[in-house]
Amino acid sequence: MWRYKCKNKNMVLSEYIKQLIGETTEYDKKQMLEERKPKSWLKSVSAFANGEGGALIFGITDDGEVVGLKDAQHDSEVISEQIKTKMDPVPDVNLKINQTEDGKTLVLLFVVKGDETPYFIMLMVVV
Repeated sequence: MWRYKCKNKNMVLSEYIKQLIGETTEYDKKQMLEERKPKSWLKSVSAFANGEGGALIFGITDDGEVVGLKDAQHDSEVISEQIKTKMDPVPDVNLKINQTEDGKTLVLLFVVKGDETPYFIMLMVVV
């Protein structure tokens, strides 16, 4: 069973998610990874890196329902690649793939408060 180690060594994933949901400035949630619209979630990564850090949880709806992801391994690879290629400087992040107690798979992206601010999203402009 996954345990969040930074704040409480005995906290299970479902408890940690509930705690994050109550702390709106420290987390953001996405029902799924929008591969064609990476800016939709990279804005949160940038904001966390430029601020106090935070967590982005993929597989949770806006109203807090845990729906899980179909292919969390693929999603985590895309997340990692998008951060490396579309952000400057590249923020310090930690990706975790975890299953909830009822078997739904989530991707948790922890973004560390950055030392090289500002962090921004590089967009390609086609002329």
